[in-house]
Order: sequence, then C-alpha cells, then structure tokens
Amino acid sequence: MTRAVSRDWVVRKRLATQRLSSAPLPHAADAVRLLTCVQSQDAPLACHSLAMRSRETSYAGLLATQSAGGWVRTHIMRPTWHFVAPEDLRWIQALTGPKVEGGMPARHRQLGITPEIIDRGLALLGDLLAGSRALTRKELGPLFAEAGLPGPGEAMAHQLMCAEVRAVICSGPPRGTEHTYVLVNEVVPAADSDSWTRERALVELTHRFYAGHGPASERDLQRWSGLTLTEIRSATAELTGTTELRSSHPLESVECRGETLWFDPSVKARTSRNHMAYLLSTFDEVALVYPTTGFPRRDADSDRTRLVSEAGGGIVVVDGHDMGTFKRKVGSKQTAVTVLLEGDLTAPERDGIAEAAEFLATFHGLPLDLTFA
Repeated sequence: MTRAVSRDWVVRKRLATQRLSSAPLPHAADAVRLLTCVQSQDAPLACHSLAMRSRETSYAGLLATQSAGGWVRTHIMRPTWHFVAPEDLRWIQALTGPKVEGGMPARHRQLGITPEIIDRGLALLGDLLAGSRALTRKELGPLFAEAGLPGPGEAMAHQLMCAEVRAVICSGPPRGTEHTYVLVNEVVPAADSDSWTRERALVELTHRFYAGHGPASERDLQRWSGLTLTEIRSATAELTGTTELRSSHPLESVECRGETLWFDPSVKARTSRNHMAYLLSTFDEVALVYPTTGFPRRDADSDRTRLVSEAGGGIVVVDGHDMGTFKRKVGSKQTAVTVLLEGDLTAPERDGIAEAAEFLATFHGLPLDLTFA
C-alpha cells in the first residue's frame, strides 16, 4: 500500500535528490545528467542552477565546460531551450521530436515555410557549418537570405528549431553573450543509445525523470517531457511491474495531496547541507516542474504572471516555502540582487537569503549589492 506523506516531506526529498541540500556533485555536467534536460531560456541562471548542485561554482568555469563539450544547449522536448548531455541528445530528440514537429505546420504555413524550404535549410546548414564551423543566428540570417530562404526573424528561428529537433544542429561554444550553432554529427560522438527503439527510449526517459526529479507524478512528467499520459503510464507500468526492469530501475511511490508520486530509492537523497534559503531561477528544475506539489507559497494570491516571461529572476525559497521573488542584474562592477518578500521574515531567514545572494554574486565573480524591497 502506498503511504501518505506531507508536502513538506516531498519538498525536502526533492531538494536532496536534486543535490541542493545533499552533497554536491563533482561536476556541473553530472548535474545535467542527473536532471537529463535542464531548462535554460535564461542561460546564466541555468548555469547558476548547475553551480548550486555541483562543485563547479563559477560562471566562467561553467561556460568553459560547456565550450569543451560538457553539455549542449538546444531546443528539445516541449520544445524550449535546455541543457542536455551530448550522449542523450539524439535519443531524446528521436523520442520527443516528432510530436514537437507535429505542432508546427499551422504556424509554418503562416510564415510561408514549406517542407521544401525546411529541407533546403537543412542542406544549407550542412554546408555552412561543415568543418566544425560555429556561426551565430545573426551570421546565419544573411546567408539564408542569399540562398533564397527566409532570413532573419521568426521564420529563420523556426527553420533553426526544426534543425535542432531533428538533431542536425545544436549549440556550439558561446561567443560572448550570443550562442552559436554547430553540426551535431561533428561535435557529438555516436552512442549506443542512438539506436534505441522508441519503447526503450520511453522507459529510459521515464525512469530518468523520476530518478532526477522525484518524488514526482505522471502529470509532472507529462508537463516536463511533452509525452502523452498514455505513453507515460505504459512506461511507469513497465518500471513497476514484474519485468526485469523493476530490479534495474527500482521505483517506489508515495501519496501526497491525492497524487501518486514516484521516485528511485537508490538515488542519494539524504540532506547533508543545511541551507536556510535558495534563490531559484523561474525555470529551475525544482521550481518549475511541480504545479500542484511544489513549494508552498506564502502569498498564493500574488500576481506572478510576468515572472515567467522575464529573464534574470525567480523565486525566493526559505525553509522549503516560496516566500517571494528576486531579480538579479549583473553589471560591470557588481551583481545587484533585489528581493521582494511577500511577508515578514526573521533575522536568521534574512541572513539565509543574504547567503544565497552572496553565492549568486560570487558565481558571477563580482561583489554583491543586495536590496530587500
């Protein structure tokens, strides 16, 4: 019988599973592999999320690791920007990409993008990026226009997204504040997982999600991956049935707020680092994934509509509770962090927030300017 647990228990276990309150992983790339796909519209704060989970704690260091092939940044799954380990790129795109492309034709017709244009764009990218050449979107735009293809703008973005979803291109080394594109086949070595069947990939992604994000529900996985509930329930049944998968991919479940939540008990999830507070990006995996069993909010009625669309900020978590929001701005001489609280805090709780803000400023290699608004 599945035991009932409190929301606080679930939150504490997730923080430990994701290495925010347990021993940090040796490398930031290990955190990417634990989480499988790390949402990264706001790339600097996504790197900060990795730093909180690993022993690599500087932005410059993480950019160097990414440039060296520690992970790639690409449109994948729903799709949106994610960090993903190179060896996981092809099989996840093969699993989730067809559904992503299935949702594009209507917008493509509005933009004048035909299947022929997409095919020509893929061929052109193969020519332009050959020899491990890395180009930015700004550099690719005029070259596409010269070839008679839609150039800079939304049409160009959709052509590049199709190339990413088909695992033709992915991010190359960051160039200042811009990302570049390179050919997947030139920078990502072949892996055994490239030839997995769809069924094998479905079970693997399901287990990886529960192992890196658990305790989590089937609907949490649906929201995260874009897979259907039917697919997810089938894979979960495979992992919890009487097959050999059960011993190699052990899963346990608990019940919270009327939902069944799954996790892998073999994943380390013992709290060993006591942090009073966290500054978590809006898109941090522990903040974004769980709409019904996430962090309890101090002020559930406050309007957070703009927060999701704005870069450079997120939520303030104190003792496992969402207590407000923050914004950070990195200047030439300091990292400014503004905290907007939705209620009063004790002095130790404010000190915990200040410690989290100091970590963020140190991550950027600049002194902290902290404001409580």
